Amino acid sequence: MRRTRAALLGAAIALVSARGTANVPVSDIADAAGVSRQLVYLHFGDRDTLLFEAALDLARRELAEPWGGAPGEAIGRERALAVTRHFAEHRGFYRAMFESASAYALNRIVSALLAPLRSVSLKVRFGSVLPPQLADDLGVFITGGGAALVHAWVSSCDEVLDPEAMADRLLAVGEILTATLEGAQRQIPMQAKD
Repeated sequence: MRRTRAALLGAAIALVSARGTANVPVSDIADAAGVSRQLVYLHFGDRDTLLFEAALDLARRELAEPWGGAPGEAIGRERALAVTRHFAEHRGFYRAMFESASAYALNRIVSALLAPLRSVSLKVRFGSVLPPQLADDLGVFITGGGAALVHAWVSSCDEVLDPEAMADRLLAVGEILTATLEGAQRQIPMQAKD
């Protein structure tokens, strides 16, 4: 069952990437995975759920799980470059998904997947001066903004994506936010510290 699920997710990613659209028939995905259409419906219910699960699985495996092991080191060029390389490598898939009916849900779920990791990195970096709820709120805010920036980059014109330049852009935004947080540490409202 696990092997079938992995085959279906992989087939969905490959077909959407190759065709540049999320409008890939269930029969094509089933054929590519070597299973019946009925098995697709049994596992996922419908095509949109399958595609959404494929995107979530891809983001979880390549972005969230590796980061989860070292959240305190999540702020930095290596991590930003890993993220931008991931999206550049899977541009065809993400671009098609960002243009599909699932775009909002995908953006929300990937942000929700990564926001707690960002919150942990903020807590590690700013420790006792950043209240837990504020760290969580900032994690959601920063991750959502970063996701929107990456979404725009992946969906941009057909030119070749430059992961290094995009990593630098993300880091520049992060540096401004970090400097702002460092400068505002004494100004955090008392009610936010509770």
